[in-house]
Amino acid sequence: MTRHDKFEEASLPLFPEDILDPDEAPSTPLSGPRLPSYIKDHRTRLRQRFRDGGADAMPDYELLELVLFRSIPRQDVKPLARRLLDCFGDIGRVVAAQPERLAQVRGVGEAVITDLKILEAAAHRMARAKVMQRHVISSWEALLDYCHTSMAHRQTEQFRILFLDRKNRLIADEEQAEGTVDHVPVYPREVVKRALEHNACALILVHNHPSGDPSPSQSDIEMTDRIHRALHPLGIALHDHLIIGSSAELSFRSEGLL
Repeated sequence: MTRHDKFEEASLPLFPEDILDPDEAPSTPLSGPRLPSYIKDHRTRLRQRFRDGGADAMPDYELLELVLFRSIPRQDVKPLARRLLDCFGDIGRVVAAQPERLAQVRGVGEAVITDLKILEAAAHRMARAKVMQRHVISSWEALLDYCHTSMAHRQTEQFRILFLDRKNRLIADEEQAEGTVDHVPVYPREVVKRALEHNACALILVHNHPSGDPSPSQSDIEMTDRIHRALHPLGIALHDHLIIGSSAELSFRSEGLL
């Protein structure tokens, strides 16, 4: 990153109304205490449109601009928003991208990475709060939303276990393993061990396919069968195995694979 490419970063409130001149500057850093009114008007218009119509009123790059306003208070952030979307595809993948990948995008520094990761963590917490300690069957759509929020945009495979009590309430959710773009190592013995430690009566397995296609591989089917057979003698049910794709999911139970 050259000196001219680097953005000046600082942490500010997302909608700073009373802070001196937090509004958008041209791509060249400005000197002086005030910014041109047309620059301020752009940020004001975007904020007002968001307040009036919410996220549905804005394309991805403008929503991303709103986030970047906080991270980069005195730069034109539209070019950076577009670069991020060009690199990762959509705002979900931008927010879920690994910090190392984000840092490779020209103009991204620590403030941008931190704010994007805060946004990701908040989204995960909100989705998780809707399913914890709730009956899984009656909260199935919320559970799927949580899985998609947590895993659909990851660039590597992740294997998670959802632990249920005897009333099928979610009592714990753990990442068991993380792998490559098309493989994640899973060991039935470790799955059984964690189920016993949580005193779980049932499990739901979840993993993602970074390719976006939730179709199970033969190794997915064989691994699920090994875990199922390891749990059965202990009286622990395997309710389902969900594979999360970019815009859809596959249920082993619904497909007759379990």
